[in-house]
Amino acid sequence: MTAGMRERVSGVAQGVTKRARRWSPWVALAVVPWVWLPARDRAVAPLATSARAPEVTHIEPEGARCDGVLLADECLHPRCAVGELDLDGFCLPTAGAVVDEGAMVATNVHTERTGRRVIYEHIPRRPDVPEDYDRFVYPVPTAGGRAVSSGYDLDRPDSQQRRGAGLSATGHGGVDLPQPRGTPVRVAALRGEQGDPEVVYVGRLFGTTVLLRQVVREGDTLWTYLILYGHLDAAAQGLTRGMFVRPGAVVGFVGDTGAEGYVHLHYEVRRVRAGIDVMREDIARVTEQEVSVPCDPRNVLPWR
Repeated sequence: MTAGMRERVSGVAQGVTKRARRWSPWVALAVVPWVWLPARDRAVAPLATSARAPEVTHIEPEGARCDGVLLADECLHPRCAVGELDLDGFCLPTAGAVVDEGAMVATNVHTERTGRRVIYEHIPRRPDVPEDYDRFVYPVPTAGGRAVSSGYDLDRPDSQQRRGAGLSATGHGGVDLPQPRGTPVRVAALRGEQGDPEVVYVGRLFGTTVLLRQVVREGDTLWTYLILYGHLDAAAQGLTRGMFVRPGAVVGFVGDTGAEGYVHLHYEVRRVRAGIDVMREDIARVTEQEVSVPCDPRNVLPWR
């Protein structure tokens, strides 16, 4: 470095030093209050940039949350609809999935106790749905033993359908779930369900009964299902027609009203016929064939 260059560098350094001395008192005054601020208030905003910062997603620790539906302290699998594939917990739509109503509804016949032959429509278990009743999650706990004491049999031959001296009807369009009297009965979320269930009726039907309306997406179609919780010891306090309830909410308690001596929950699923609004129907008619069709509950219940 030449002598002239050294003189110029020295002059620049001296100028910087003089300016620093002149501003140092003000810098100190600005810094001291910041130092005395609580740590949470000393954050410095980042410099603005032309590029948008990526959004940060908060990830819960494994096991800290339920990505499906929490029912009776059990996390259910995601509620994949008919026409969707459950791939490691993710519901993937199948392109162009359309549910054919005619292909789902079957016709069967049975003979009632009076000897009258009855021809009826119903929706049997789909072949892609597990047959084992213990694979499913129900509105009541099923710890120990088998979950279902009497299953859906409207798809069986007449001779194999349920009959008994104490039964007023032939065949069984639901499932019976034996539990101790007073066991809480909780709303069971259906696979492919859209929105929250709505209370249709609370009162006497199958003994003390609660009826819910639940909408399910099956392929490209929305269907309304009527869900029957029967033979309750009592309905949940404050439950009224038109109220919306969340999955897992208590709607009643197991009992034997209308089936004295057999304490259990009768759980029945019926698909409402197209164009029918069950909220406008006489409650005495909602389980008739003109209004709703009995459906094997395994078609819509979540499985373990």
